[in-house]
Amino acid sequence: MLKVLKVLLVAAMPISELRGAIPLAIYFGYSPVKAYIISLMGNVIPIPFLLLSLYKIRELAGKYTFTSKIINAFEKRALKNKKLIEKYGYLGLTVFVAVPLPITGAWTACLLSTLLELKPEKAFAYIFVGVAIAGLIVLSSVLGVLSLSAFLP
Repeated sequence: MLKVLKVLLVAAMPISELRGAIPLAIYFGYSPVKAYIISLMGNVIPIPFLLLSLYKIRELAGKYTFTSKIINAFEKRALKNKKLIEKYGYLGLTVFVAVPLPITGAWTACLLSTLLELKPEKAFAYIFVGVAIAGLIVLSSVLGVLSLSAFLP
C-alpha cells in the first residue's frame, strides 16, 4: 500500500507527474497495466482542484511580492506555449499534455487553461485525454517499445 501511495504522490506532483510515476511503479514491480492505471489516477487527481482554484490562488499570491514573483515566473513560462492552445483550442490542450516532455504536463495545462479563461469542465476532459496519451507513450518507452527520441526535435 505504501508503494501505491508513493506512485500516486509522484504522479500528482507538478514536475514528475506520470513521467516519473510510471517508471517508479514498474521499478516497484507493478505490472505495466497497474503502473499505468495508478500513475494515471495520481496525475488526474489534482486537475479538477487546479482548474477550480488557480484563479483564486493567482489572486492571493499576487498580493505578496515573493509569491507574486513565483506566480509570474510560472505564468511567463506557461504562456510560451499558448499559441498551440490558441490555434487548436481545447484540442491543443490534449496535444500539449500528450507530448511527454518537461513542462508539458497537466499542471501547466491547468495554468494555461486558467490564463486563457477556458471552461474548467471542458478543459478537464481534454487534459485527461492528453494525460492518458502521455501515459501510453511513457509506458511504451519504459517497456522499450518506443524511443522518446522520436518526440524530440
